Amino acid sequence: MLNRLTHSLRRLWALDAFAYSLRVFIALTGVMLWSGLFGHIEQMIPLFLGVIASALAETDDSWQGRLRALLVTLVCFAIASLAVELTFAHPWLFGIGLGLATFLMIMLGAIGQRYATITTATLILSVYTMINIEQRGGATVENLWHGPLLLIAGAAWYGVLSIAWQVLFTHQPVRQSLAALMTELGEYLAIKASLFEPLRGVDRSARRLALARQNGRVVSALNEAKEMIFSRLQGQHNSARIDRYLRLYLIAQDIHERASSTHYDYDALAEHFFHSDVLFRCQRLLYQQGQSCRALGRALLLRQSFDHGESEQALNDLRASIEYLKRHPPGEDTRQNHRLLRSLTSLAINLGELERQLTRADNPEMALDEFDRKLLDRSPSGLSDGWQRLRGHFRTSSPIFRHALRLSSALVAGYLLLRLIHPTQGYWILLTTLFVCRPSFGATHRFLRQRITGTVMGLVAGWALITLFPWDAAQALIAVLAGVLFFATRIRHYTIATAAITLMVLACFNQVGDGFDLIWPRLIDTLLGAGLAALAVLVILPDWQGRRLNREAASVVTASEAYFCEIVRQYRSGKRDDLAYRLARRNAHNADAALSTRLASVMQEPGQYRHDADEGYRLLVITHSILGHLSALGAHRRSVSERLDVQELEVVFEAISGYLSAIARALSRRQAVGTLSPPPESMVAFLEQLPEEVEDARRLVHSQLAMICHQMTPLAEVAGRLLDQQGQRRRLVSAGQAAG
Repeated sequence: MLNRLTHSLRRLWALDAFAYSLRVFIALTGVMLWSGLFGHIEQMIPLFLGVIASALAETDDSWQGRLRALLVTLVCFAIASLAVELTFAHPWLFGIGLGLATFLMIMLGAIGQRYATITTATLILSVYTMINIEQRGGATVENLWHGPLLLIAGAAWYGVLSIAWQVLFTHQPVRQSLAALMTELGEYLAIKASLFEPLRGVDRSARRLALARQNGRVVSALNEAKEMIFSRLQGQHNSARIDRYLRLYLIAQDIHERASSTHYDYDALAEHFFHSDVLFRCQRLLYQQGQSCRALGRALLLRQSFDHGESEQALNDLRASIEYLKRHPPGEDTRQNHRLLRSLTSLAINLGELERQLTRADNPEMALDEFDRKLLDRSPSGLSDGWQRLRGHFRTSSPIFRHALRLSSALVAGYLLLRLIHPTQGYWILLTTLFVCRPSFGATHRFLRQRITGTVMGLVAGWALITLFPWDAAQALIAVLAGVLFFATRIRHYTIATAAITLMVLACFNQVGDGFDLIWPRLIDTLLGAGLAALAVLVILPDWQGRRLNREAASVVTASEAYFCEIVRQYRSGKRDDLAYRLARRNAHNADAALSTRLASVMQEPGQYRHDADEGYRLLVITHSILGHLSALGAHRRSVSERLDVQELEVVFEAISGYLSAIARALSRRQAVGTLSPPPESMVAFLEQLPEEVEDARRLVHSQLAMICHQMTPLAEVAGRLLDQQGQRRRLVSAGQAAG
């Protein structure tokens, strides 16, 4: 019984949301005890709001980085809160300041994600200051500092807890991010295994699309893990633990490259080996390796070793099946038999290396050189770099500029509305608009629905609970638990999070007044604020994602070309996982994930803006297939002493780079995709002219290059159709405007 309880507690401790929620629980409980025990119940609401704003501003970092971020956050909070207090009694000045400050804050987020988080939290605290002023009856010179000091005190209290937690448990977030990464890799391998199902009539295009979408989640997990590790590498030279996590991250990168490799057309393999068990063996091995990745993730969270014996046995079974096929080849087409068996052999070699990486992941003790320790720092290097990033977004084509203009306009409109109709607790309108208004229509629509639904749920729950538990102590406990639930669910379950924060507000306000009087104003203000957010996204520089598909597609093709050029460089000079290679590989996968995300956003937009989605998905399947062949080339690189002589392939390298460059240029400039020269078919014919006695490694390079060339004509055709559809719609819009 004790062991079971200990195991459950360890699993709870391993959850990424648990530590976050526990810090919030300690902070809110501390505020509640201070307010109750010392008789300062009127201070509870601003202290609560300060804690919430500080927790929303929190970003992962080392404790030194978190201390610097906290100081910047508190300065921003103090300036914003004091500015609201000073201008609150002057409506015109307040409205102008609100619009300008909102625009500036959102634009500052273009410098980096950390800045975006802090500036967004600052805007939230500004609205909290308005709510606090209204709750206490207005701003006066006598209590000018009172509200801001309480808000800053609450924010500083949570910030101190956050820094102390980081000092005590600095590596826990890294383990959690690596565990999440391994879990996503496990799911990717499971979807990849489904492609090897040897059945006729299987819709493999749908499975490839699912694989591309899952690849986006893997890439996101890789990026998050990299940022966490990088923030802890800075200033540390001999940290054994962080070096171990860096080695795990590099192993995960290699697993991802090998897992995303494509060695041959799956339909051809399924047709030729229909009566053999070899594809079932491939499928089982990939599935077991996916299970091993998940087991490694659990082991990281629980600090345990993991067993991957089943995948080792599955690899041995696959090798035995391939050897049997070599002795007893199916069918009568000898040349086809040899070609496909070589592909299966290359696949088995790749999966064997993947298995070796899984074995090393249990105890990653390989040495790291300076090339391994290098990770790209995406944060600004100084004021000049920050200004260059910011200046690049002062144009109407920038999504950040559009979002800044929309949100600032919506908040000013909300302020004018509440001044016009003077609603009770009217500043909830601004808070709802701030939370609901997102950079894209799809995200705004989703958050709008979730915000309204969650608010209704929270109001009903709040009415029931403060009726059933009218005692102050019980309602204080409800407020604390609701606040914790908000932070535990705000990322993945926003509806529940909204219900929780609404319940917390009702319970808190019922401590200092009558919470029942807040129910209808909260609902009406939520509807008004959500409506303003939706109107802003629809009317002010609407950023329909479908109109930008060509640019996203161009980015994918450009990144694939850069990845291909790095692979070619390594085939010439020998394998080296240096920063340039890893960056090119990561950029290619990032671009692939961005296109998948953009298409998902397009599907959430109104029907008249989703016309290009079908062609976009077809293009995604092709570009992801190309990325798979590039990954296969990357996975089979050789060391300097074993590298292949690739001089005979220079013309193919140049041709493929030219194809990708021409298609990317056409997509970027919205120009027709011209005839590809030399014809890809001629390159395929050249690559397939190999004697039977050529070694497998050279044949693999030829076959992968040939399959990339096979994809060039379909890619150019899909890109052309996408551009044609966009051109037709622009002409229709122009004709309609001219007629109007």
